[in-house]
Amino acid sequence: MRQGRCPEDRRMSPYFRAVFIPVLHAVRPFPPGRFHRLLPEEGQKSPASWNGGFHMPIPTRIGIIGGGASAVCLLDALSRHDEVPQSVTVFDPSPHLWRGRAYQPDATVLRVNAPPEDMTVRAGDPAHFTRWLRTRTKMLGAQTDHVDARSGISFPPRAVYGDYLEQCARSSLGRLAALGSRIRLVREAVTDLVREDGALLARTAGRDAFALDHVVLCVGTGTPADPHGLSGAPGFVADPYPVVRQLAGIGERDRVVVLGSGLTAVDVVLSLTAAGHNGEVVLASRRGVLPGVRQRPVEHELRYFTAERFRAMAARGERLPLDDAVALMRTELSAAGSRFDAVVREIGGSGTEEPLARLRRQLDLVNDPDPGLRILQRAVPDTGPDVWPLLPEQDKTRLLRDHYRTIMSLCCPMPPASAATLLEQADSGRLGVLRGVERISPGPAGGFRVHGPDGVRHADVVVNAVSPPAHRVPPAAAALVDALTGRGLASRHPRGGISVARATSGLLTGGGTDRRVYALGDLAAGSLFFTFGVPSLVDRAVDIADAIRRDVARSTVGFADSMQPA
Repeated sequence: MRQGRCPEDRRMSPYFRAVFIPVLHAVRPFPPGRFHRLLPEEGQKSPASWNGGFHMPIPTRIGIIGGGASAVCLLDALSRHDEVPQSVTVFDPSPHLWRGRAYQPDATVLRVNAPPEDMTVRAGDPAHFTRWLRTRTKMLGAQTDHVDARSGISFPPRAVYGDYLEQCARSSLGRLAALGSRIRLVREAVTDLVREDGALLARTAGRDAFALDHVVLCVGTGTPADPHGLSGAPGFVADPYPVVRQLAGIGERDRVVVLGSGLTAVDVVLSLTAAGHNGEVVLASRRGVLPGVRQRPVEHELRYFTAERFRAMAARGERLPLDDAVALMRTELSAAGSRFDAVVREIGGSGTEEPLARLRRQLDLVNDPDPGLRILQRAVPDTGPDVWPLLPEQDKTRLLRDHYRTIMSLCCPMPPASAATLLEQADSGRLGVLRGVERISPGPAGGFRVHGPDGVRHADVVVNAVSPPAHRVPPAAAALVDALTGRGLASRHPRGGISVARATSGLLTGGGTDRRVYALGDLAAGSLFFTFGVPSLVDRAVDIADAIRRDVARSTVGFADSMQPA
């Protein structure tokens, strides 16, 4: 196996090279080129023998389209069994392999917004990321626990989490190779997928073709939309990441309008503050709903609002009206000693309460003894993918119309330290929130005109922090999705993305559930909605890995037999 340095080495953080180079050289290195294989050199022992024994890979060639966090979760799930696939091929042209856009190398002020146990890629091992962080700290000889003083939660920089994803991916690939899998990394996008001669044929933008047996679509959300058509205008920052480069040209006194008020907008404020920006910053959006504030964790095991309950209902073909789901949540909260009416007020007030006043109140509740919001924050992502398919369509429509932003706000809260920084900036007069923004247009003499309910205000710079819609098909994957739907291998979901089965994430078409093509992550948001967050990715990755193993065990011959009724 080639052991020389590769250009990829130069992009790794110093501590990653220092701590994990032995792992990298056991797995690696993927030399330059359009696709790379992880195979023994001539005369070298077979990878299976590295493990001290012989393992016969199961007869399937798996293709993973996309190489971000969801792909890492899937690789880990595939590698945790001794029965590994015959081959695994990962397709991804991104310069930030395994990290995706969210966890690329960037400023340390950008932190993850969830506790370490909610960031692990290892199913059934919530301490996996925590152990990795401890090992990193020991190896560096520095105190870098990143603990938030108010909540007691460790919120590492997102770039550090990206290093964790890289190491997990390479460890998984190393284990798969050691157990006999052939590993290929193709640094191109897949633009077409066809059934041909009993296999799935993936064609890349470079016109290469790869024969596969199972395919998992792990494409991410892509870049933000441009709702005001400002692309190309001087002073418009179309994508704030990486902030160390994209925001570097903003002057110290520039008036900045940030489009959006979610976690990306918070990142922009934190970055500008750390860089010493002293001008006015305004978060401008339609509703002005800021992310909630992460509270100190409490121990609570769901008893009523459980995934097992909802999966059993699905197996019986039952539906779950929204009122019944709310009643179950009321029972769950009441059993934990929580005031249900307080949670209802929190949900109902997000669109009417002044945004910064709401943020200040929530920061004061970080150590609130009432566990209600924390139970809700745990229950929604953990059980949401099982609840959502059971809801009647009219209830889904009502939830999305009336409560989508609130759900995102409460289930994707910011660290308390971030909230404190925003409030400090607001108290100093340097930060405001503008609701009801109608239009933003380039000014006749430069800059921008922001049209809101109180008239027109001016800005020197506009930073686009609009989160890519989870239900949107990202532009980079549009050609592939068009090809899949055109060939009848997939169907677009009315709420975005493509339709998948609840139990397995297999693609749904007119003929039923495809046992050979799956979607993990944002492409499945139309069907499952709750596809955000690492725990959801981990759970679905395990479901997909298990479904593939079951399909191989059936020894299905012919693609007609690979379809099961929906």
